[in-house]
Amino acid sequence: MKTNVFPFILFLILLSCGTQNKEAISFEVSLGELPEGAAKEGRLLLMLATNGEEEPRFQINSGLNAQLIFGMDVEGMANGDNMIFDASVFGFPHSSLADVPDGSYYVQALLHTYETFKLATGHTVKLPMDNGEGQQWNRSPGNVYSEPFKITIDSKNPQKFQVVMDKVIPPIPEPEDTPWIKHIKIKSEKLSKFWGRDMYLGAHVLLPKGFEEHPEAKYPLMVFHGHFPNDFGGFRTSPPDPETKPEYSERFGVDGYNIFQQQEAYDFYKRWNEPDFPRFLIIEIQHPTPYYDDSYAVNSASQGPYGDAITHELIPHIEKEFRGIGEGWSRFLYGGSTGGWEALAVQVKYPQEYNGCFAACPDPIDFRAYCLTNIYEDENAYYYKSDNKKLEVPAHRDYLGQITSTIKDENHLELVLGTKSRSGKQWDIWEATYSPQNSEGYPERIWDKKTGDINKEVAEYWKTNYDLRHILERDWDKLGADLKGKIHIYCGDMDNYYLNNAVYLMEDFLENTTDPYYDGEVLYGDRAEHCWNGDPDQPNHVTRLRYNSMYVPKIMERIAKSAPKDADLTSWRYR
Repeated sequence: MKTNVFPFILFLILLSCGTQNKEAISFEVSLGELPEGAAKEGRLLLMLATNGEEEPRFQINSGLNAQLIFGMDVEGMANGDNMIFDASVFGFPHSSLADVPDGSYYVQALLHTYETFKLATGHTVKLPMDNGEGQQWNRSPGNVYSEPFKITIDSKNPQKFQVVMDKVIPPIPEPEDTPWIKHIKIKSEKLSKFWGRDMYLGAHVLLPKGFEEHPEAKYPLMVFHGHFPNDFGGFRTSPPDPETKPEYSERFGVDGYNIFQQQEAYDFYKRWNEPDFPRFLIIEIQHPTPYYDDSYAVNSASQGPYGDAITHELIPHIEKEFRGIGEGWSRFLYGGSTGGWEALAVQVKYPQEYNGCFAACPDPIDFRAYCLTNIYEDENAYYYKSDNKKLEVPAHRDYLGQITSTIKDENHLELVLGTKSRSGKQWDIWEATYSPQNSEGYPERIWDKKTGDINKEVAEYWKTNYDLRHILERDWDKLGADLKGKIHIYCGDMDNYYLNNAVYLMEDFLENTTDPYYDGEVLYGDRAEHCWNGDPDQPNHVTRLRYNSMYVPKIMERIAKSAPKDADLTSWRYR
């Protein structure tokens, strides 16, 4: 008995010692000597990367090449203060430092800084203000970070690593006007009132050929919705740079895709100047919020009246400045992904202010298919219902169905990047847009971020206010006449984020409308991935670059059918 028990006891002792040593691994993160007034509160992030190809801050994602990140909220952090990352701090893809395997890592820390907002609702919240980068925590001006350095983790020995953040991300220069592209920024009175501070909206405006030579002309407006644009994209006045080094696109399997993009941008410039091309204004809007790179262009409880601000402040200002026609029949909405949802949502929310939407691969437009979750019937978003098996729900696939991340993965990464819906990422901005405010003034969670358990009361609020299929079905007797001929939806049937599932449900409703019939179109791309925009003849890596010209023929057809009898159909049709 003694000889049998002793090895077992020794094994338990050694196992216990190993665990204690592993939990003794920690990181002491401090601020270096920084300029007076540098922000000292926000989300403190510690990152470990297994390779040094890029700084760890640029390698954080939820895919198969995910690197390690841990996060904590900090307030009043001053020069010389030390914050301790130990086994108790939540992380991704390992939830604790105690789970990090032995080996070599490149270490970096970053403080994503927050500001204080006193909202018109009476709440005081702390959030990251956009600083011209489009809400990117890893490159936001003013954020403090450390230079990466290499360490070796050895679980047999207690270790405490010192990390000093002594670098500040510099400001981003504003884009400069050109003869073709102008840049607008206005203070929004509506948003400033909500946020309790000056808030601005911006836009990049592409002018038509002959704008200066034809002062008598007034123009229709194409509104391109999407993520934060640094400048007007996809427009280039010169051929591809012969000195450009070809880069391989892993997503599309295309070599030299960067050069191809330059060629497409130059081809659009040439098409824009052809005699038969209609003369339009095209705008790309800048409306980042403290929650994301984009407001989703609708009014919401936690972000304020972005829908009204864009439709009733920004767009009229641009039309006045650049001779837009300024009437609902002359405005059109289009975009993909986030921009696809916005195009459809804005058309639904402001049915008479716009004359058509072209929504490609839209974010979920029916919350029975909130990607792969039915928020009304499912109890949990992270796992399929099963008595005897635990299977995670996928979040991302390729066109062959190969899965690279799950809903749990993406939400746990977001929770590391920011509590209270402050990660600046996809699932959190959906909450910030669709949810009511909680007692603190932040968005109510649609589900528990750690467990995935769904809040049915919040789901009902989403349904009433932002489930676009539900809203159309509920209000078709009021909206149908104003939306007839205006709804166009396009999606690949192998969308990477399963967005086609919601489009199927929307199509079921639209095709059964009779009073009136919706008279639009819903099209699918065979084996097409995310951002397929309705072109059945070209691959996805081509069509995604042609949004600015793809819908022009359909817009012209719509104008011909719907413009009032006294509408200006000629001043902008010069050659």
